[in-house]
Amino acid sequence: MKKGKRYLEASKLVEKSKLYDLPEAVAILKKVANAKFDETVEAHLKLGVDGRHADQQVRGAVVLPHGTGKTVKVLVFAKGEKVDQALAAGADYAGGDELVPKIQNEGWLDFDVVIATPDMMGVVGRLGRILGPKGLMPNPKAGTVTPDVVKAIEEVKAGKIEYRLDKANIIHVPVGKVSFTEEQIIDNYKALMYAVVKAKPSAAKGQYLKSVTITSTMGPGIKLNPIRFTEA
Repeated sequence: MKKGKRYLEASKLVEKSKLYDLPEAVAILKKVANAKFDETVEAHLKLGVDGRHADQQVRGAVVLPHGTGKTVKVLVFAKGEKVDQALAAGADYAGGDELVPKIQNEGWLDFDVVIATPDMMGVVGRLGRILGPKGLMPNPKAGTVTPDVVKAIEEVKAGKIEYRLDKANIIHVPVGKVSFTEEQIIDNYKALMYAVVKAKPSAAKGQYLKSVTITSTMGPGIKLNPIRFTEA
């Protein structure tokens, strides 16, 4: 894929063979992010695990101290008074069975996070083929299958993100916006890294953090020193 002139210019400020400390990497990231929109700051973590094995899966959620900078739309599957509680807590949409055909037949996906009470997972399960590939399926590990919908909504709205391995054993997640201060980006990144290191499966052998990269939407990847995150 051909890179644009702006990207190539930005790349000159990043030493490809260098492993940066986080503060220096964030300072460079803000310097090279020159798109006409507020770029998302992304973390890309290559882990030394094999996600094909259940005992080496890495998945969870963490509340970023400064949020993601994105307005998150939340859909809640619940019954009775839980629907009213969800809407009062800030859910954008809440309901039950009636939402299934809307998603299945009309292709409605105007939401970023799906939360469900445990008694609704039978209903939500019918949407697995649609929600699963898009990473929207509620999951107990991520705190999105819970009887306490109010707490779940508040955490998501406050900046809770879910992390999980892709097929190449890499985690890709947003950790803020370029408009954030350097300190805010550093705080968010550290919160993510602490959670991922803590989630290391006991079955994982060898080097856990293979590579750690920070980047902006349109900018070059900046490699971080993974040792720094395992020392704490």
